[in-house]
Amino acid sequence: MKKYRCVVCGYIYDPALGDPDSGIAPGTPFEEIPDDWSCPVCGVSKEDFEPLEEETKLVKTENEITKEREGKNLTYNEITEGVYFVGAEHWDRRIFDELIPLPDGTSYNAYLVVGKEKTALIDTVDPELMEDLFEHLDRLGIEKIDYIIANHAEQDHSGAIPYVLDEFEGAKVVTNAKAKGMLMDLLDVDEDDFIIIKESEELDLGGKTLKFLMTPWVHWPETMSTYLVEDEILFSCDFFGSHRATSHLFVENEHKVVEDAKRYYAEIMMPFRKHIKKNIEKIEKYKIRFIAPSHGPVYPRPKLIIDAYKDWISDRVENKILIPYISMHESTEIIVKYLTDELVARGLKVIPFNMNKTDLGNFAIELVDAATVIFGSPMVLGGAHPQVVYAAYLANALRPKTKFAGIVGSYGWGGKMVDQIKGLLVNLQAEMLEPVLIKGTPKDEDYDKLDTLADKIAELHKSLE
Repeated sequence: MKKYRCVVCGYIYDPALGDPDSGIAPGTPFEEIPDDWSCPVCGVSKEDFEPLEEETKLVKTENEITKEREGKNLTYNEITEGVYFVGAEHWDRRIFDELIPLPDGTSYNAYLVVGKEKTALIDTVDPELMEDLFEHLDRLGIEKIDYIIANHAEQDHSGAIPYVLDEFEGAKVVTNAKAKGMLMDLLDVDEDDFIIIKESEELDLGGKTLKFLMTPWVHWPETMSTYLVEDEILFSCDFFGSHRATSHLFVENEHKVVEDAKRYYAEIMMPFRKHIKKNIEKIEKYKIRFIAPSHGPVYPRPKLIIDAYKDWISDRVENKILIPYISMHESTEIIVKYLTDELVARGLKVIPFNMNKTDLGNFAIELVDAATVIFGSPMVLGGAHPQVVYAAYLANALRPKTKFAGIVGSYGWGGKMVDQIKGLLVNLQAEMLEPVLIKGTPKDEDYDKLDTLADKIAELHKSLE
């Protein structure tokens, strides 16, 4: 049986070995592989393989390619001929927008596309690390930049634009009309420095053509993506990104990167699910070999992140209950522990979050696909504890696809905690369950109420199966 080679990365499909990780059994001829199969190394389709007429040691095996990639360092690495990463890694940044925790740091990805006639810089970096950008350009010997493509006006991508304009005389900022106005407001870029493009317009660099796709609300209204036609690379900006500093150009641990991307989606993209669906439909009309986002590593297997996004934006929820809570004098903690145990006994997955100790990013991640959220709080000055108020406010702002929500807690003499929390959840299209508020420490009749709540949740979750 004949072997076939990937023309993109050199991976060899050997029928004797098959591709068991993709469900292709040993002994399967290449011609019998399903048409939707993709290269296990770089992710291109079956169409990008050619017959291997004769074996040669010059052809790289999958292990050799993987080993090579693991050794690459993210500075000005070449994604493909004439396309370079020239961004910056922010290893020790621990919070973004003074709101979002960054356990793995982040990156500000900028890409250089060198054509036969013109050179384009796609996005820049946060001004704090702009010297890294200039160092990479200098190492590549770049003396002229003709175009600065601004996919997004937020300063972690656009902030160095004024400095690039100063350094490279004659460069023009290429973006859409909405982004132009925002960049002029945020960065004080002169109006004469812009070239305005519209949906599907193209820019010829000489052998490399940039096509502009409007992808609004991922996550600002002016956001667009840039598609490199000849090399089939989608520069997606924040779309499909992950807050992760790494020394690897390409994704090298798919599970970890998807986890990071889910955190990024949860904290930034989740409120815009309907817009994301439309944008995915738009980009899937194009053949994509690589997705190069503005944060995190490049995806050599685009299907990985596109399929993950499709799941996150779908209406599918998991058999999972989140309980964000605070306890001041143990009463609420007793309530939450009892309810957690009863739900687990009914075969349900439960994740309690003590809001004094929780990484908010972890709470946001679980909100992506949790079926139920129960808020637990003592009464404080007639209302919920401020930490639980924040949890409710955050859930409301992120607009998860949660199906059911409830409130449990304790009180001393009274208050309006239930009305307060309900009023904070107006964006959730969730059925509100009967609240369980307990005066002081739980008594037998109070445990009965919690049992009834656990039974109700278990019944509702069965209806989701």
